[in-house]
Amino acid sequence: MGGKRFFKSGSSKTQKKWVRVIFRRRVFVISILFLQLCFVLFFIAGSSMAFHMVSLALNLLSVLVSIRILNKKEKSAYKIIWIFLILLFPIFGGLLYILFSTQSNPRKLRRLIQAGDLLYRPFYLWPGNVLPALGKEHEDCLPQACYLQEYAGFPVYAHTRTEYFNSGESFFQRVLTELERAERYIFLEFFILRQGAMLNPIIAILERKAREGLDVRIIYDDLGCFMSLPHTYKQHLERNGIRCIVFNPFKPIFSSLQNNRDHRKIISIDGKVAFTGGINLADEYINAYERFGHWKDAAIMLSGEAAWSLTLIFLEMWNLEQEHKDDVRALYPWKDSPCTVKSDGYVQPYADSPIDTENVGEHVYIRIINSARKYVYINTPYLVVDDNLLSALTLAAKSGVDVRIITPHRWDKRIVAVTSRSYYRQLLSAGVKVYEYTAGFNHSKTFVSDDRVATVGTTNLDFRSLYLHFECGVLVYRNRAVQAVKEDFLKTIPVSHEITLPECARNAPQRILQDALRLFAPLM
Repeated sequence: MGGKRFFKSGSSKTQKKWVRVIFRRRVFVISILFLQLCFVLFFIAGSSMAFHMVSLALNLLSVLVSIRILNKKEKSAYKIIWIFLILLFPIFGGLLYILFSTQSNPRKLRRLIQAGDLLYRPFYLWPGNVLPALGKEHEDCLPQACYLQEYAGFPVYAHTRTEYFNSGESFFQRVLTELERAERYIFLEFFILRQGAMLNPIIAILERKAREGLDVRIIYDDLGCFMSLPHTYKQHLERNGIRCIVFNPFKPIFSSLQNNRDHRKIISIDGKVAFTGGINLADEYINAYERFGHWKDAAIMLSGEAAWSLTLIFLEMWNLEQEHKDDVRALYPWKDSPCTVKSDGYVQPYADSPIDTENVGEHVYIRIINSARKYVYINTPYLVVDDNLLSALTLAAKSGVDVRIITPHRWDKRIVAVTSRSYYRQLLSAGVKVYEYTAGFNHSKTFVSDDRVATVGTTNLDFRSLYLHFECGVLVYRNRAVQAVKEDFLKTIPVSHEITLPECARNAPQRILQDALRLFAPLM
């Protein structure tokens, strides 16, 4: 497959040119950010003649900003870190908050998203309303399903077959097979694209399908691909017939809007087949390139009615700022004849947006934890959570539920790893079992509970995924994917190291460092 090659076989001159383009872009952006910071500091320091007046004004600004923060509807962890920074830097703290929180017209983005929700919500129910049927068959699953359908707007579906993938390799091979079967359209939405043994064959199929007349589209996140794609990659795709949107182009300005990234991973084929999960299109995800040992990941394929939901989630993002919206009716795959796929249970895709005030991903996870009676098994690459999730996990364990979490042993971000481990002591003391995947990096994001419900998606257990990113996932009720997620988790336990309380308590300097970093968890 070309293993560790990141570019198509061909001219090494082209490869070096793209590397230079990427490098120049990164240096330019970093330089602009640095110059902005220098300007602010110079402005303040340069006011030496009126320094006391400037200092007094900035201190007053910090007080007013602190009052604003305390009264703002926001997670307490965010409030704490900003108040701490303002106390630490009373002169610059308030100004820093204003610079960071000033967004490039968030009201416009919020209006666009709300308009999209209103426009697309009726289309989600086109296959029919099966919520009453789920309630009759599995009453214990009804509260979760009701919340997502009636409040968040993501219905539950029947007539859907699921297939769970416990590795990037198996996912990749199935994606290639399904892409070849596409007849009308192919939609892709990813956080990371990197040329190599995984992406190149997929792009080759997409280009061929586009030449055959199919509607082929890609959304990729600009910051997610900041170090992996040249800034001209969009034009490259469009020259080959692939329509492309670069989500939230990274701008060298201080703005919290730059934190709102598209972390979703979606493939929709004709609206009949769809994939999602933790797997991006880069070589490490199929272990063709080793970064942190063996890369373990998970994804799920939907065949049938529920695939339409992920298609609509993609279309909402695609049409966010498009002047001419898609004719959704023309894209619906079962307008002429009903879907005949036989169900193996109920399926409910969902999405989360950081622009609204509803933390859908977090609420899905908390509902699974709070509803558990026997066990909750969790895979997550990061474990940096707020008090709500921490309380739910510890209370479940104290109530006799078998709560187990597998995190990586080899991490991609050292500071996040140290911070994640700061939560181990509190979890272990409450009876939660924590394991680290010793073979490498565990990037899976899965929950499974009581042999009745599971979720596979893109949402990590950290502040960025839960509150700042656009995410998605799939809930499955009482079908074969539930058992597959459970079996995958249990098979991972023997190749993982169980963390003990003495391991967490034996190093005092490390504990102090962990506690200090934990304060900054919302900014990681």
